[in-house]
Amino acid sequence: MGGLYVAEGRLGEASFDNPCCYRPGQFTGRRDEGSAGAAYHRRMVGPDEIAAAVEALRAGEVIGLPTETVYGLAADASNPAAVARIFAIKGRPSDHPVIVHLAEAADMSRWAREVPPVAAALARRFWPGPLTLVLPRAPSVALAVTGGQDTVALRIPAHPVALAVLRAFGGGLAAPSANRYGRISPTTAAHVREDLGEQVRIVLDGGPSEVGLESTIVACLDGRVTVLRPGRIGVEAIEAVSGPVTKATAAAPRVPGSVASHYAPRTPVELIASAAVADVVTAHQRDGVRVAALAPSSPAEAAAVAWIVAAPDAERYGRDLYSHLRTLDQAGADVIVVARPPEAPDWVAIHDRLTRAAAG
Repeated sequence: MGGLYVAEGRLGEASFDNPCCYRPGQFTGRRDEGSAGAAYHRRMVGPDEIAAAVEALRAGEVIGLPTETVYGLAADASNPAAVARIFAIKGRPSDHPVIVHLAEAADMSRWAREVPPVAAALARRFWPGPLTLVLPRAPSVALAVTGGQDTVALRIPAHPVALAVLRAFGGGLAAPSANRYGRISPTTAAHVREDLGEQVRIVLDGGPSEVGLESTIVACLDGRVTVLRPGRIGVEAIEAVSGPVTKATAAAPRVPGSVASHYAPRTPVELIASAAVADVVTAHQRDGVRVAALAPSSPAEAAAVAWIVAAPDAERYGRDLYSHLRTLDQAGADVIVVARPPEAPDWVAIHDRLTRAAAG
């Protein structure tokens, strides 16, 4: 077979030989102290870099900010002009809300008109971590942050660099993913530079994002708890704290990542049953179509310009996903064939991201 063949986690930024920082399972109710991920360390960011980033934020600039989910494009959430710069750089629609990142749970009362007891309980259980809470907006919160809605999305990230910046800044940071709107989210500082170039003067390099998928979004409104976007923290983990969650309806608040086409490479994506991937790749090759593939096993006879063997478990697959899609997007293929992942609760967020990527 010609072209590039990559075993899971073995190519450049798609690799996880560089260590991360917190316990795998921290956000799912598990405590897997002994797993391989426990030895993962992030790159150190010095106090001078933190100070320069905070100075830029106070001056109304945007910065690239590492979090455990994906890298964010951060600005002072209380400064409408700074928030507008986020939208302009990303090409983001003005009615698309952004998440406000906080340093402490006590800061929720500055941004939310009301913090229901169930929201406080979820924050105690999962913060810092990849959970966003949608709450009633405080009157002082700019509508530019909420997409014109009367709700606001809040979270505390579980990344030491993000927390150091937030604590030094002393306020909330609006921080959607640091990429062009609708495209693949960035999980390294290099991805941010690749996507946004000189439009962002400061990008803090905190190493690869360890979760690799955007946060679970949960609305706590009108006495109901509703999951509006799946993420690392699954419904079962939410319900263990909140009790039964309700199904989202058309009347639910708009949230990031909820449009049909999102997280998309420039190369078209085809989601294929795992057992059919090799046949589909062979058929494409026969028709003169150049193929890149993401599948759970290595290629046999099928030829592809690039083939990445995906991790077998949802946690590693999700952590790798955006880096792998970027690698395949840059392989010079006409189409990216992705084996459909297992149908299981741990894979719900991955299915969501891949379905939206394929719709692009």
